[in-house]
Amino acid sequence: MTTDNPLLDFSGLPRFDAIRPEHVTPAIDELLAQNRAVVAQLEAPTGQVSWQGFVTPLEDSTELLGRAWGIVSHLNNVVDTPELRAVYNENLPKVTEFWTELSQNEALFAKYKALKDSAEFATLSPAKQRIVENAIRDFRMGGAELPPAQKERFADIQEEHAAVSTRFSENVLDATNDWSMVVDDEAELAGLPEDVKHAAKSLAAKNGKTGWQFTLHFPSYYPILQFADSRALREKVYRANATKASELGDVFSEREKWDNGANIVTLLKLRAEEAQLLGYKNFAEVSLVPKMAQSPEHVIEFLEDLARRARPYAEKDLAELADFARDKLGMDKLEAWDLPYASEKLQQHRYSFSAHEVKQYFPEHQVVNGLFKLVQNLFSVTIAPDEAPVWHKDVRFFRIERDGHLVGQFYLDLYARPGKNSGAWMDDARSRRVEAGRLQTPVAYLTCNFTEPSVIDGKVQPALFTHDEVITLFHEFGHGLHHMLTTVEELGVSGISGVEWDAVELPSQFMENFCWEWDVLSHMTSHVQTGQPLPRALYDKMLAAKNFQSGLQTLRQVEFSLLDMHLHYDYDPASGKSVQDVIDEVRGKFAVIVPPAFNRFQNSFGHIFAGGYAAGYYSYKWAEVLSADAYAAFEEATALEGGKLPVQTGEKFLREILSVGGSRPALESFTAFRGREPSIDALLRHSGMAA
Repeated sequence: MTTDNPLLDFSGLPRFDAIRPEHVTPAIDELLAQNRAVVAQLEAPTGQVSWQGFVTPLEDSTELLGRAWGIVSHLNNVVDTPELRAVYNENLPKVTEFWTELSQNEALFAKYKALKDSAEFATLSPAKQRIVENAIRDFRMGGAELPPAQKERFADIQEEHAAVSTRFSENVLDATNDWSMVVDDEAELAGLPEDVKHAAKSLAAKNGKTGWQFTLHFPSYYPILQFADSRALREKVYRANATKASELGDVFSEREKWDNGANIVTLLKLRAEEAQLLGYKNFAEVSLVPKMAQSPEHVIEFLEDLARRARPYAEKDLAELADFARDKLGMDKLEAWDLPYASEKLQQHRYSFSAHEVKQYFPEHQVVNGLFKLVQNLFSVTIAPDEAPVWHKDVRFFRIERDGHLVGQFYLDLYARPGKNSGAWMDDARSRRVEAGRLQTPVAYLTCNFTEPSVIDGKVQPALFTHDEVITLFHEFGHGLHHMLTTVEELGVSGISGVEWDAVELPSQFMENFCWEWDVLSHMTSHVQTGQPLPRALYDKMLAAKNFQSGLQTLRQVEFSLLDMHLHYDYDPASGKSVQDVIDEVRGKFAVIVPPAFNRFQNSFGHIFAGGYAAGYYSYKWAEVLSADAYAAFEEATALEGGKLPVQTGEKFLREILSVGGSRPALESFTAFRGREPSIDALLRHSGMAA
């Protein structure tokens, strides 16, 4: 294949220093043509269908298209420009059309079924057998068994869905990037930590402004809600964030342009129609086909049970907060923009420390080195800096080795910036597989949105992470480990591929637990001024506060999960009931804190409207049951080993969970690690909600 176009060069790592928007369309067109030629050859009648003669060439071809389009999608997420967005949107329908055609190809579907029924199938490895079984399932879910007219409509739905989801995400990004606030009077910023003010001052200077500039990127706006004494300032920022990408958005001239209200309804209608075409009652049933959960009713029962367990704790949390706000802060009524501020003050009062105080002990280099040290000790690997072309000067690149052999590499893109989607995520640049006798090692993108290093008096200060941001980094690295430490060599079930969606959060949430272990934290903290590690007394206060407001936090996640499930289970957009009505019903049953009527959080709820979590947001709580129970095995082993890091348990977690990827059902992997099926007890104990 020609390598004049860097997007068509698969000889090594992506050439991010050379890729330009003008490369996208020629590369995608060439890869689509190549894939269609391969499909035409493979769908022709043949004799016996074999893995080597059928599955391998199909995987070889489609993998290259997936990798190239993955690079384009990644760049669109992290360095969005008008030119890149234009070519992304130009090519998205073509790529979507191809994958839909492939999923509906009756000849290929028939060959997979023939391979399943052949004598060869019994000789295939369990990983290959699972790939064949997954493919047959996916053909059925892709509409391969539909009559021609319905197939055509199904394809139209996929194309429109992809376009609307992209528009949803772009609206959120544009609304986020467009809003900013410049404060000229420093007195208005009373209560804000100095490093937050320095970052705002640096941003203003970078943009040629005087004063302090704030945006709707999380590291910029959230400290105002958490620390600013000015109630009016907190309200202004809360309203801007709660109404972005809605009909109530702050930018009056752009409200209609960026309002995601209609996009939400369109997506729900398209998903409902897709379910109907496939013979399901609702999209929730479609979503659960490749997941662990048995049915929407089963998920709702799980969530409502968790809500009932959490509700008394949430009510107690809120009552304590209201009493404190009234007695100590003079607030007779807590508004939504008061909650983070009052919670921070209550935590400081009760546990005698602040989030800002803790943050001083988590400079970026110390946190990253501490994370690497834990992973190296736990899984017997080494992590070292590596070299590769990157898409932004702040991105770093690393390699992971085990027994002297390369097992994976990853990009680390930590800071928030304009043109980068909010949130944190892991994505794969390429997956592990053996091709023509040569091992291809996996590569991951690890992306966060933390505050970049600030410049004070001409000197660059290290980026400081909140403890929550440390937890986020560990979470995403857990996903990365799942992708990179796999030993499976079959593409379709290597790493996170083929893992049930409601189990894919197990390794990520599992890694979060180490952020509360003294032996881990003591090696990843260093005060930004003194260099001293985190004091044991401060750690003890943090630990005492670990489950501060856990009832409220649990109920909030359950609320989001139930909203997602009901929107895709028993909501009819044609009924006259609005999405907001569904939200209000869920909150009426389970919430103890009801946001203001103007809150439009759903308009930027990218997980379910622009991500892969539609009728699947419950996965976070579902997988938390698995991760808490898995981590309990480490707690038990640590107790037996006198407090030492249980390396043998780490090796078992690597062997039974991380390395097997999607080559067997997630429940089998969990049971192989834990020796039994999962129990909710550890989650309730870790959350401070055990009976």
